[in-house]
Amino acid sequence: MNGSVSNKKTWRKKIADWHNTKIVFAAVLLLLSAHLGFLLAFPVSKVSPLWPPTGVAFALLILMGFRSWPGITIGYLIVNSLVFWNNHIDFSIQSISASTFIALGSTLEAVLGYWLFKKFIKDHALNRAKNVFIFLFVALLMCLVGAAIHNLSLAAYQIVERDNLLSLIFLQWVGNTVSVLVITPFILSWTQKFRFTFTRQGLLEVLVFLSALGFVIWLREIDQIAPTVEKSLPYVIIPFLLWLAFKFNLQITTSGVLIVSVMAIYLTIQNRGPFVLDTEYNSMLILRIFIAVTGISAIVFGATVTERREAQIELQKFNENLEEKVTERTRELNEEITNRKKFEEKIKLSNKKLRKANVELDNFVYSVSHDLRAPIASVLGLVNIAKKEKDLPAIKKHLEMIGQSAQRQDLFINDILDLSRNSRLELSKEEIQFEKVIEEIFGQLKYSATGKTINKEINVAQTKPFTCDLRRLKVIFNNLISNAIRYGNGRKPMVKVDVVVSENLAKIDVQDNGIGISKKHLPKVFEMFYRATDDNAGSGLGLYIVKETIDKLNGQIRISSKENDGTCIHLEIPAVS
Repeated sequence: MNGSVSNKKTWRKKIADWHNTKIVFAAVLLLLSAHLGFLLAFPVSKVSPLWPPTGVAFALLILMGFRSWPGITIGYLIVNSLVFWNNHIDFSIQSISASTFIALGSTLEAVLGYWLFKKFIKDHALNRAKNVFIFLFVALLMCLVGAAIHNLSLAAYQIVERDNLLSLIFLQWVGNTVSVLVITPFILSWTQKFRFTFTRQGLLEVLVFLSALGFVIWLREIDQIAPTVEKSLPYVIIPFLLWLAFKFNLQITTSGVLIVSVMAIYLTIQNRGPFVLDTEYNSMLILRIFIAVTGISAIVFGATVTERREAQIELQKFNENLEEKVTERTRELNEEITNRKKFEEKIKLSNKKLRKANVELDNFVYSVSHDLRAPIASVLGLVNIAKKEKDLPAIKKHLEMIGQSAQRQDLFINDILDLSRNSRLELSKEEIQFEKVIEEIFGQLKYSATGKTINKEINVAQTKPFTCDLRRLKVIFNNLISNAIRYGNGRKPMVKVDVVVSENLAKIDVQDNGIGISKKHLPKVFEMFYRATDDNAGSGLGLYIVKETIDKLNGQIRISSKENDGTCIHLEIPAVS
């Protein structure tokens, strides 16, 4: 608890020290700016056309906040004492009272300007033309209040004559306004964040500006044209300031205005230049008007150029973003079109598969109803006949026929199962030894070739490993070899299997010496339930299952055959990666 209180006291002390530091800093800076004003004062009246403390006080309040106002008041009390001393005014109760009221009036002037500035210039920046005009009206209003309090205080204590009160208020109003318009933007611009980019072109432009300005000043040394050059200086200087505002930032512009203002004041108090009139009052008034007009014009022009430049940058960014969005949207539309095309292709493919499936389903229902019922009907008929038969050899013959019917139905059911597995199961991957697989298939089929002597010839050229779906390969070989045996030449069917294996592809030929297939049947032999012959008629699913299985393996199949001259099935099966 004590530690927390101690920390709070420490922080409060630090904050108080910081505020005290700001107050001292404000008073010192105000005093230094007053010395600059004394250097720029006219020799007789001791009045400076540009009174820096007014602009400095306003800028300090904006930068350091309202709570720094005591530093402004203290600084003005010291500055007023110096002013009275420079004007040989004796220190008395009247002069001290007047100095105090003037200090309070000058502080009120700065506080009023601070309040109006914070209220109406939200971003506190003078790089917007609207803000510059608001700043001008703020300066006019606050300086009118300050000039009125200043001169009313002097008149009240009879330090100045009341007959000249209005002219004195007007002259000081213009002077304070000039200070705010020149000094305050200079301080604010150099205390905000900025960045200089030094380029060869920028350096060249600065040298051209200085050379042109030096040339104009040098022309004053030529006696024949010196009077004309001096009278035209105000008109010649303005384009230079506008050029600064156009080419550079606010810092350079306000610096140029301050330099031109100091030069004009220096020449005038040296009794030279276009602003020297019959009296110091008139010279000071026209000089202040020139400084105010050129200063505000340069700042307004610079702010307008800055807004235009930023608008161009924003427009460029907008165009870049728009172009990027258009490109992105175009890409999205292209992707959408591509996806839509792919989706349409998938729909077409799905519709094609669906139509195929519907056709196959119709054929399947018809064939199943026929091929499943026909053996059953045959079995039932043979059973009834066998019941009535008393001759034992005849009964055996009927039983053999019943067995053939059951075997035919079993083969048909196996074909249906193979077809179902091919459509449902995903591809598997195993290393294939083709000679072993083919021998296994022949071994299974030798029992079904009752009464037949199978002549087989197996040629396998395999030196590299080959991976594929073993289950599907067995289905392919089983159907092709069983067809070759079933439709072979009488009781001595010949089946020749040639396999050439590379790393990624297996080329297979299965050839028989059977009855062959007529040319008119070849285009349809891979259709479901299509039979090219009624001899030893199977289910009509064998070659269809082979074709569907080959498609599942992304392979190719073709057939070459002549009637009564055997058949050869050519396969190309890629490895499963």
